[in-house]
Amino acid sequence: MPSPDILTADAVSKIFPARRRTVLAVDRVSFSLARGHVLGIVGESGSGKSTLANLLVRAERPSAGRILFHGKDIAGLNRTGLKAFRRSVQMIFQDPFASLDPRFTVARTVAEPLVIHRMGDRAGRRRRVIDALEAAELKPGAAFLDRLPHQLSGGQRQRVAIARALVVDPEIVIADEPVSMLDVSARAGVLDLLRTLVRERGLGMAFVTHDLSLISSICSEVAVVYQGRIVETGPPAALISSPLHPYTRALIAAIPVPDPSAERSEPAIASGPRQAPTGCAYAPRCPHAAAPCDLEPPLLAVVEAGRAAACVRLNEIKPVH
Repeated sequence: MPSPDILTADAVSKIFPARRRTVLAVDRVSFSLARGHVLGIVGESGSGKSTLANLLVRAERPSAGRILFHGKDIAGLNRTGLKAFRRSVQMIFQDPFASLDPRFTVARTVAEPLVIHRMGDRAGRRRRVIDALEAAELKPGAAFLDRLPHQLSGGQRQRVAIARALVVDPEIVIADEPVSMLDVSARAGVLDLLRTLVRERGLGMAFVTHDLSLISSICSEVAVVYQGRIVETGPPAALISSPLHPYTRALIAAIPVPDPSAERSEPAIASGPRQAPTGCAYAPRCPHAAAPCDLEPPLLAVVEAGRAAACVRLNEIKPVH
């Protein structure tokens, strides 16, 4: 029986050379994406989330490990295979104004993937563009065709970017901080749209964000990333209500609450060195760090059904509920 997984990261690492040292941006990350499944990839700025997103669409090449598309390593794809892969795995970028060419009309922007992949004639492409715009809740689609990006609101620009991704009927969408540049009302609308697309089109999605307050509304599963490594995985509801890893707890503690008198069960992320030590990368900033944490990097281990964490002191740290 064939695997339902469409896109798989298998022990993927990415190293960038720097002047005095190398930077390990992604460190042995593994997960899979299937239709209808939304994986939240969560972490603070600099945790390696966007590098991982770029690896998934082969905008970057792994330094080690493999990324498999329907079981085939995308590193070995020829020109034809890579073109088919990029039609099936689309990306939505963080800043819709930067990702749209200011000289292109909406029609040209959304039709560009169709031209690249030689899909349909001019009339057929126009119909597909209008359908994609309306699927992205820009209605009537024909009314937006001749507009330029500066004539659109931030939410409308991001919907154009979503329409551009949808127009080639992808199997997987990599959404890299797709709502972080939007105001609250536009953010809610785009999140609703993404949920609808996953449900109605059966898209698989990697939803990259630094904001844990968003994950319960869209994600099926969450992977928390610190310095390029996954430190905890699990369903969003369980992860929010009873986080296992100290870093996850600190991220949750950093979520703003509308009550200034509310007490937090965990201190926010402490300042400290961000250079990974010999052992756990989070140890220099962790309030629970002890001698065993300095020995070697902890492995991601199953703690209970559907949940895993990478911390050698899990049994000693009082659970949060």
